[in-house]
Amino acid sequence: MSKPILAIHGGAGTVVKSSMTPALEAEYRSGLEDALRKGWGVLEANGTALDAVQAAVTALEDFPLFNAGRGSVFTHDGRQEMDASIMDGSTLRAGAVAEVRNIRNPILLARAVMDKTVHVLLAGEGAMQFAAEQGFALEPDEYFFTEHRWLQLQDAISSDRVQLDHAGSPPYEGGAAVPVSSIGTDGVVLSDRTQKPIGTVGAVACDSQGRLAAATSTGGMTNKKFGRVGDTPLIGAGTYANELCAVSCTGHGEYFMRAATAFDVAARMAYKGLSLEDAANETVSQLTAIGGEGGLIAVDKEGTVTLPFNSEGMYRGSITDSGIKIGIYK
Repeated sequence: MSKPILAIHGGAGTVVKSSMTPALEAEYRSGLEDALRKGWGVLEANGTALDAVQAAVTALEDFPLFNAGRGSVFTHDGRQEMDASIMDGSTLRAGAVAEVRNIRNPILLARAVMDKTVHVLLAGEGAMQFAAEQGFALEPDEYFFTEHRWLQLQDAISSDRVQLDHAGSPPYEGGAAVPVSSIGTDGVVLSDRTQKPIGTVGAVACDSQGRLAAATSTGGMTNKKFGRVGDTPLIGAGTYANELCAVSCTGHGEYFMRAATAFDVAARMAYKGLSLEDAANETVSQLTAIGGEGGLIAVDKEGTVTLPFNSEGMYRGSITDSGIKIGIYK
């Protein structure tokens, strides 16, 4: 028997405690805690790691402050294009979707790709056709509309920039609106800080049978124009699980793709004989060396968890039968 454990993340980037209001921090923490409890409920009932990460990510997709599902950022055309992936480490089965629209929970569609097709990744119109065939209902555009994301898009358009990926929570301080250009990845006022918008949500788990699984979901980039797909739906880049570990990444996706970051953790464990923690730390150091920013969460079959990152903060948490741990700042 293994020690069940679940870990989640809600994005990494510039997260400074002195600029976070108590009310906003409490809201983020409540979103993380809800996702942890949803996933843990599956493990506590002797469910599988795969079902647990799906439950946790579904909860994160439903929480509007994170850049996934309901809280997804807008493309240049004023719509949401979402990516997600899920992987079962005990079988190496995986499913992923990219550039899907109006799907309430893209992680559920990724799971359907894994369970109902012989493929791993479906994208764009093909993924939407598959969703229709599987009976997925489409939510109206209004379901995904959040004012802070819309204002963020207008700011990005006026500045002619594309933002990677997550620019966080509502642009309000003390009830008054503040310029979107002064909002960080964590939804706080930047003042003279450099904006570092990075985000995604994800979960990793080990169940009582030692089975491992990982899942990741994102709304992508604010103001993207060219059909960009990041690391989230790419197995081995943003998500990976095998018999050694399960990994979900968050950060500047182009670097995670170049470094095959999620798989790199497993490779260092397999080929160098490293522990989970040492392998994950080496992987993040390699990410830093090539100019990438962000972090990852990982668990192994012994129930060990590690959550390294090289940014100023990462929304993160873990849960075991001993209780919940939640962190935001470095």
